[in-house]
Formats: sequence, structure tokens, C-alpha cells
Amino acid sequence: MLDTADAAPPAVVLVDDDTLFLKTFGANLERAGYRVSAFDDPAAALQSERRGDAYILDWHMPRMDGLELLNRLRGSGVTAPIMFLTSLNQPLFEEMALEHGAVEFVEKTRSPAVIIKRLELVITGARQRERPSPVSNTIDVGRLSLKTEAKRAHWDGREVGLSLGEFEVVALLASKTGIDVSYREIYNTVQTEGFIAGQGAEGYRTNVRALIKRIRRKFTEVDAHFAALENYPGFGYRWRQGA
Repeated sequence: MLDTADAAPPAVVLVDDDTLFLKTFGANLERAGYRVSAFDDPAAALQSERRGDAYILDWHMPRMDGLELLNRLRGSGVTAPIMFLTSLNQPLFEEMALEHGAVEFVEKTRSPAVIIKRLELVITGARQRERPSPVSNTIDVGRLSLKTEAKRAHWDGREVGLSLGEFEVVALLASKTGIDVSYREIYNTVQTEGFIAGQGAEGYRTNVRALIKRIRRKFTEVDAHFAALENYPGFGYRWRQGA
């Protein structure tokens, strides 16, 4: 349940062409303390004067898909965090969403409690970035600095634009510097423990590889010689000792 004792209840804009889902999930959000504006038409959401502290978008919608809606919202001046809530689980869609500025990509198979918790982290992180606190919990591992409350990562003093899920994976690996971390443990960081994705019993490995690829790319954009993330073929990845 969201704690709104010290602030106005956050406003959430929910866009999905499934009207039954809008009704049921919107009710879950309201019970958790959010003010909800629900739209079954992306164009109506785009034209509405109602703004949110966060936006939750479906991907496949008629006439305008969620990715186009995200881009048009940004073009209209919306700076609030945007997350996707979709039935799609292929890494390609997640990568496209994050590359276009979404902060989260969550599958509809997740429980409402998990989805709402992720939303809470998204809004909390955005508010902390807007009103930085003079006191923050920071973990330093070599050249890496992690602000655990704001969910922000810095490499050699330069910010790395990680999503929440990517931040949690980096934090996991960095907390076990020099230790090999399995595909399963990494995936459990961003999904329900035991969740299976992709083809076959170990299809989730494809998702993890795509996730690590995105993380590496974001670090190399900051430092072209970044080499702290190492792979252990057939098992997982490690954060290199002394990196």
C-alpha cells in the first residue's frame, strides 16, 4: 500500500484497449492509494489535459501502439516516468521500450502486488530525482557508485542511465564482486522467482543476455573501455574484482 501521508496521492494515467483490464487493474491501483485516469483509446489519452506522476501503457493497441504513444507523449512535453504493462515477453520489445525512454517493462502475468510495487519504485525514484536529498545511501565498488534510494548509478562520477530493473541487476552483481552469479539468480531479480520465459525450461537465459547487453552498452556509452561485466559461459555473469 502506497504511503501518501506526506504527499498528495500520485496520479497515474493508465492506457489499455482492454476495458475489463482497465476496470480491474484501475481498481487495484485506487485501493493502493493512487488517483487513476484510465483510457481505452491512446489518442484520447494523448489529447487529455489530465497529467500523471506516471504513465502505464499497453503495447498492442489499435490505431496507435504503446511505443508511438510514448514518443508522442514525450513530444507533447510529458516528462513523467512511463512504464509498459504488456503480455509481450520477447526481449526485443523490452529493449525497444527502454531505448525509447520507458523506465520499466513489466509483463501482465505478474501479480498486481508486484506491478504496483514496481510503480511505487518508479514514482519514488522520479520524485527523489526532482527533490534530491542531502543524505543518500551510497554503495561504492571501485569506479562504480550506486545510490540505493534514488536507484541511480554512476561510473567514474558520470551517471549511467539504467532502468530500475537494470539498476537492481548491477547492484546484485556488484554486491558479489568477483563471484559468478547464475542466469537464474539474475533473472529472479527482475521477475518472480521460478518464472519461466522464452522457449524451453531455460528460455529465460535469452532475456538475461539481452538485459546484460543493454547494461554493457549503457556503461560503454559513458566509458568506451568499460570491462567490469564478465560472462561465465553456460552459467552467468560476474562483476570483475578491482574494476
